[in-house]
Amino acid sequence: MTYVTSKNLGNQSHIDEFILLGFTNFSIKLQLFLFILFILIYIFTLLGNFTIISVATLDSLLHTPMYYFLRNLSFLEICYITVTLPKLLHTFVAKRKAISFYGCCMQMYCFFTLGVTECFLLSVMAYDRYVAICDPLRYFSVMSKTTCLRLAAVSWIAGNLISLGQTASIFSLPYCGPNVINHFFCDIPPVLKLACTDISSNEISVSVTGFLVLPLPFSLVLYSYGRIIAAILRISTNTGRKKVFSTCASHFVSVTLFFGTGAFTYVRVKASDKPDNDKLLSLLYSVVTPLLNPIIYSLRNQEVKGGLRKLLYHKAVIKKA
Repeated sequence: MTYVTSKNLGNQSHIDEFILLGFTNFSIKLQLFLFILFILIYIFTLLGNFTIISVATLDSLLHTPMYYFLRNLSFLEICYITVTLPKLLHTFVAKRKAISFYGCCMQMYCFFTLGVTECFLLSVMAYDRYVAICDPLRYFSVMSKTTCLRLAAVSWIAGNLISLGQTASIFSLPYCGPNVINHFFCDIPPVLKLACTDISSNEISVSVTGFLVLPLPFSLVLYSYGRIIAAILRISTNTGRKKVFSTCASHFVSVTLFFGTGAFTYVRVKASDKPDNDKLLSLLYSVVTPLLNPIIYSLRNQEVKGGLRKLLYHKAVIKKA
């Protein structure tokens, strides 16, 4: 299937739009199942993350560095899944599965910005847990309000700057057809594959960037959790050891899923010969991770549950009054 919409530019042509195939090569029944599944995932992800933001904002007991970063992460996850999932749902029901050239550019910029920001933010959160567990007496002096604001700001600014450079570089390339992206969003490897020029320098640039924002931050996460595990092993009581280890283990699983799938995609930037596998892999870090984070980081947390109960009780009292 080939679609090409272009404007004549002298002896060249320029694509006005791309076609996102999504999962439309699947059977109708499977597409219907996926459509319903993704709607439910989207609703649950929004509700879970909005709940975390609301509870952590309204409950004064949760105004701590840990929950400040969790609010940032929840906001990021809401944006992250919103950049891709509505367009994916659109591909299941629309006859024309087009996205404009500049719409594709904006989607890539936003997705890459949020992804890079999350890489840095997760490493900051791992450092926060390291200080809290390994140096609890100095925790609030090390992780002061100013320090938290700076760490979060650096994560967001770095994500925007890195994404801006990569997106501008990729969309300054000539695209003259075909314009079919065998993916469910404008991801870097399948878009680069459509450029009508040599892309070797772009592939190297993306791979280097991928190494800087994926394996490097992940190594910092590994170091932090390595120190945390060492501290856990020194806890005298089995109950205390199990509680801390259970929390950190669930965090580490989520972080590993995000970094692992992202690294496989962007450090190995060339699109594979099995695009369906690439799409399924992309679902893990673009859809599954935002779904799991509310459960892993907060909704299993007793402090968040307590804050939610207080919030619901307060609303019930106001309603009765």
